[in-house]
Amino acid sequence: MRLPQGKSVTLRLTLLFAAVSSFVLLLLGLIVGHLVDRHFEELDGELLTGKLELIRNALAEVKTDDDLKALPRRLERALVGHHGLSVWVRAGDGQILYATANADLPPWAAQLPVVAQAVRVTGRDGTALRVLSGTAPLGMAGMPPVMVDLATDLRHHESFMHSFRNALWMVIASAAFASGLLGWVAARRGLAPLRDISRNAARITARRLNRRLPVESIPVELAEVARTLNEMLARLEESFRRLSDFSSDLAHELRTPVSNLLTQTQVTLSRARSADEYRDVLASNAEEFERLSRTIADMLFLAKAENDLIVPNLEKVDLRVEADSLLEYYEALADENGIRLSVDGQATVMGDRLMLRRAMGNLLSNAFRHASEGGLVNVQVGCSVDGMATVAVGNTGETVPPEHLSRLFDRFYRADSSRRHDGDGAGLGLAITRSIMRAHGGDASVQSSDGTTVFELRLPAYL
Repeated sequence: MRLPQGKSVTLRLTLLFAAVSSFVLLLLGLIVGHLVDRHFEELDGELLTGKLELIRNALAEVKTDDDLKALPRRLERALVGHHGLSVWVRAGDGQILYATANADLPPWAAQLPVVAQAVRVTGRDGTALRVLSGTAPLGMAGMPPVMVDLATDLRHHESFMHSFRNALWMVIASAAFASGLLGWVAARRGLAPLRDISRNAARITARRLNRRLPVESIPVELAEVARTLNEMLARLEESFRRLSDFSSDLAHELRTPVSNLLTQTQVTLSRARSADEYRDVLASNAEEFERLSRTIADMLFLAKAENDLIVPNLEKVDLRVEADSLLEYYEALADENGIRLSVDGQATVMGDRLMLRRAMGNLLSNAFRHASEGGLVNVQVGCSVDGMATVAVGNTGETVPPEHLSRLFDRFYRADSSRRHDGDGAGLGLAITRSIMRAHGGDASVQSSDGTTVFELRLPAYL
C-alpha cells in the first residue's frame, strides 16, 4: 500500500492500521465462510450416507414378493420427516422400485451408476443438489443388487449461506471501520509524547538554549531522538556562546585601534601643525591600520578554515629545515634576552609550506614572548609510532594553570593572569595554528607543568 506523501503521521498510522486489520478480517471472513460451507457439506454427506445404510437394511429384509410390494410403504415410514430428501431405488433393468413423491429420475442417475461420495450437481430445474448413490443387495435369493440414488436439496443451505455471508461482510466492514477509528485514537495517544517534544522544542529560543527536552518522561522509542536533539541544542548553545564571545572580543579588538586613530586625528586637527608633525601622525596611523589589516586578514582566514574553504597546496616539506630557518630569524631576539635555542629531530610531510611555516612561526613567536629571561626555547621534530609527524615547541617560564589550557587555542583568548603580555598580536595566532593543522588532517595541543610549556603540532608524516 502506497501512503500519501506529506500527510500526518497519525493519518499514516491510521491508514496502515485500517489496511492491516481489514486484510486480517477479510481473510478471517473467507476462512469462516469456507469452514461453514464445509460443515454443511459434511452434514449433507453424513445424512445421505446414513439414509443409504437405512435403505440397505430395509432392502436386506426383503425376502419375498410380498416384502417387495410392501417396500415403498416401509421406506416411506423410514424416511418420514426428511424434507428435501429424494430417493430412487432402481432394479438392474432400470425399473423404479421406489421413488419419493414428486421426484423425477435425475439425469445424473443414468450417467453415473455409482456416486461413492456425496457430490454437488444441478437438477432438472436448475436446483443445486447433493447426491450419493450405491448398490444394495436384496434378501431374495437369486435377485441382483439394486441401485439406490439419494439427493438432498441445497436451497435451504444456500439461502442460509447467502444470509450468513451478507451478515459476515457487514460485520467485517463495521469491524474494519471501527478498527480504523480505534487505530486513529491509538495513534493520537501513542504520538502524544511526540507532540510534547514539539511543544517543548517550540519553547526553546536563542535566549533559552540552555533548556533541554525531558528524556526521562519520553518513551524508549523517542528517547534517542530527544537525546540527539539535546546534543544538537548543546552544540548550538556552545556555538552561540562562542559567537557572542567572538563578537564581543572582535568589537573590543577593533575599538581600540579605531579609537586611537579617531583621537589622534582629532587632536592633530585641533590646531595647525608642521609638516613633520603631520608626518609623525600619519606614520602612527599607518601602524594602527596595519594592525587592523592583520586582524581582519586573520579573521578571514579563520572564517574560511571553519567552513572548510582552506585548501592546502600540497608539496614535500622538511619540517627540520623550516624550523632551522625560523630559529635563525629569532637568533637576534634570543641573544638580546639571553634565551637559549635548540632544535633536534627530523620529519617530512606533504603540506602547504607557507601555512606550516606560519603555524610554526606562531608557536615560536608565542614561546619567545612568554619565555623567561635566560630561559630556553626548544624545538623537537620527530615522528610518532602512529605515523604522525610532530613539532613540539617548548619554552621555560610561568606555568599555565590547567583551567586555561583548554582555551588557549580559542580566538582572542589570552591567559593574562599567568602570562606576560606585551600588547602585540590580537590573540589569533594559536587559533590560526590549530586551523592550519586541521586543514592538513592533524591537530594542535598544549601541556604546561613545572615551569615548562610545550605546544605540539601533529599531522600525517610523509613516509
